[in-house]
Amino acid sequence: MKSKYHNTPVWRDGIKFQSKKEGDYYLYLKQLVKEGKISNLRMQVEYELLPKVIGEKIKVKQLKSGTKEVKCQYVKQKATHYLADFVYTVNETGEEKVIDVKSSATKKKESYRLKKKMMLALKGIDIIEV
Repeated sequence: MKSKYHNTPVWRDGIKFQSKKEGDYYLYLKQLVKEGKISNLRMQVEYELLPKVIGEKIKVKQLKSGTKEVKCQYVKQKATHYLADFVYTVNETGEEKVIDVKSSATKKKESYRLKKKMMLALKGIDIIEV
């Protein structure tokens, strides 16, 4: 079955990547680590953009002695996260870079564009697209 964006998953160093482009970029970053240009290379780093929203329900529980109200918490909305493909530190400056490997089709996804804006507005992190 073909994927939605026609990408082909690949394996690099025993790690499964969603596309050849992402797998090849991993090998490029790995070479930069070897050359000492970057460090602290991490993959699939999750950032919380918005926390979950908790609601409260009041349940009436029947007891032998009478009725009693009981407040229960529940998750009204799940938290919103952004998952970065790669994060690393530039050794020369100490700056942390967040990288997302995107095709021209996935760059246009509204959910991605909104999360990219939220990363910059809420976290001060500008995602680099490759």
